[in-house]
Amino acid sequence: MQISNFPRAKLCYLPTPFHEAKRLSKKLDGPRIFFKRDDLVSLGLGGNKVRKLEFLFGEALAKSSDVVLTTGPLQSNHARQVAAAAALLGIESHLILQGEEPSEYKGNLLVCYMLGAKLHFVKASTMDEHIVATKMEELAHELKKSGKNPFIIPIGGFTPQGSVAYAFATLEMLYQANEVGVHVDYILHSTSTGGTQAGLIAGNKILRTGIKVLGIRVAYEFEPFEERVSEEATATLRLMGYPEISVKPEEVWASRDYVGDGYDCPTKEAAEAMLLVAQTEGILLDPVYTGKAMAGLIGLCRKGFFSKRDVVVFWHTGGIPGLFVGPEFYGKDFVKR
Repeated sequence: MQISNFPRAKLCYLPTPFHEAKRLSKKLDGPRIFFKRDDLVSLGLGGNKVRKLEFLFGEALAKSSDVVLTTGPLQSNHARQVAAAAALLGIESHLILQGEEPSEYKGNLLVCYMLGAKLHFVKASTMDEHIVATKMEELAHELKKSGKNPFIIPIGGFTPQGSVAYAFATLEMLYQANEVGVHVDYILHSTSTGGTQAGLIAGNKILRTGIKVLGIRVAYEFEPFEERVSEEATATLRLMGYPEISVKPEEVWASRDYVGDGYDCPTKEAAEAMLLVAQTEGILLDPVYTGKAMAGLIGLCRKGFFSKRDVVVFWHTGGIPGLFVGPEFYGKDFVKR
């Protein structure tokens, strides 16, 4: 794998920390658990999308683009990270946000505003992909007419160019695991659009690690999901120069057991997981992504899915601003008086 083959914008300091969660492992009476801390990526309050944006903005700069467009829900971590990357690189950013403009800006939305992104609100959801795509194309056309050279980044950075970042991140994690003398059996993470999971699967395929990538889904959208991720992983492998390797849908492990009522909808299990990790490891999780992923890890431990000899890497994908939105995000019962 040659990372230098891809145009890339320097956005973060790597590697991100990799460390063992001994107190959490003991509390769960389960496998050895390690955290891969992509919440500590340096740009714009961190998160997994910054890795992808290094390659996506690299492509945009290679095409001499001076404005980027992307989309996501009102509290989109991806949109926040796009806005931060654009600010750092001196590129104009437009965010097409799905939902009505709120009377008060909080969480990710407040950060996007502070970063200088131009905000556009559309009465649509992630299920209405055609409405959002049409809006982005219309806006890109208007920007072109005004003399701009726009670059569209899909929701979640879901492209092979974005997933490449997590194929390379797999190698980064393996170096760190080798340094502390552990053999990784599982990587577990939250999965939504599926791009991060596709990259991790592709990286492990290339390196023949035998590591199983466990995706804990946080939404019911993007079906058929396993097919979507397998196609993205295969396309990522093609882009990286491995046409002989492909990924089948049955190779994609993605649990829907911890979604609850859907995306942005808090669950009791996620709230309990967030409190447990905070109070055993001093690590904060978010209610939309990593809280549900940790609920999945805890649930699998309790079901006996892992043995005590297993090593599980929990890939922390960020999303901390979700803690500061309000009970509509983390649930009314989250704070116990």
